[in-house]
Amino acid sequence: MTTVEPPGAATAPAVATAPRTLSLLAPASRRDPYAFYRTLREDHPLLWDGRLGAWLVSRYADVAPAFGAPGLAGPRDGSCCGPGTVRCAQEYAAPESAFALLREVCARTAYVLARRLAGRREADLVEEFCRWLPTGTIAAATGRSYAAVMGRTGSAPDRNRAEAPAATDLGRRRGGTGVALLAARCADQAALTGQALASLLANLLDHPEQLELVRAVPALIGQAWDEALRRNPPVHVVLRRAVGDLSISGGTVPAGAAVALLVGAANRDPDRFPDPDRFDLHRTAPEALALGPADCPVARVAELQAECAVSALLTAMPGLRRADAFEPTESGLLTRSPRRLLVWPS
Repeated sequence: MTTVEPPGAATAPAVATAPRTLSLLAPASRRDPYAFYRTLREDHPLLWDGRLGAWLVSRYADVAPAFGAPGLAGPRDGSCCGPGTVRCAQEYAAPESAFALLREVCARTAYVLARRLAGRREADLVEEFCRWLPTGTIAAATGRSYAAVMGRTGSAPDRNRAEAPAATDLGRRRGGTGVALLAARCADQAALTGQALASLLANLLDHPEQLELVRAVPALIGQAWDEALRRNPPVHVVLRRAVGDLSISGGTVPAGAAVALLVGAANRDPDRFPDPDRFDLHRTAPEALALGPADCPVARVAELQAECAVSALLTAMPGLRRADAFEPTESGLLTRSPRRLLVWPS
């Protein structure tokens, strides 16, 4: 790959160009971005990545306010809220009855999926549960076919379509347009929700004592969800463009330059989150950069799905544990999550 010179480098005297080996696209960074993020936060809080063609911003104190900064422009066609979004992009106020009914639909879908795996000696929760639940919930709530929803979200492979539980029209019959509209608004985020579910389950399975705590106190699932979104967010990199010369993180990004806001680095910044690499559902540090603001209906539905997912799996699989000798491995650049999650249901 050709190295790209930093645009307007003369306007950023406090910032050095990264060596070719110090790049978000370098093999070592792709394998373990967290070590790379640590190096950036400590030594290069603002760095030109020539291979990526963007300025990297990694500290929480710089990344969090940048999301609301008028000097950075994002895509105009964003379907909904993303990490660090200040104001919800959805001009839609769903009634509480729609959320209640969607929870019922999601709980039924999650339980059907979990029961189908419960009798297995081994199952892959990523391929056979996490990728299906968001799509299945949308299909069941809207009365649309799985094929139609999958064609929009791309959240499940073609070869599994015949194995999907039959969609119901519960949402259409009982919720009218309210629940159907709410579910439809979540369709574009289904794949991302599936990735977040995979990371949540991987964290709980890696910490059996916290999994047992969630089993005993289901009200803690929401806290576990928040902590998983902090420690292993589905979106690691958010790309923006500087509208004008932008002062940030001790340097100046020139007008028109690409900026990569590293959510994965900011969410593990020790200046914001003590012992940031540890998964702790009791963590009290607020304002991790997650899926969207509190009033975002899509972010609220994603949390709802996480609660239904964990409850269904623990009900259907009382002995659920990670398969011996299996270590989940994350992959991805802009978005990142475990590729597989092999478990023993009983």
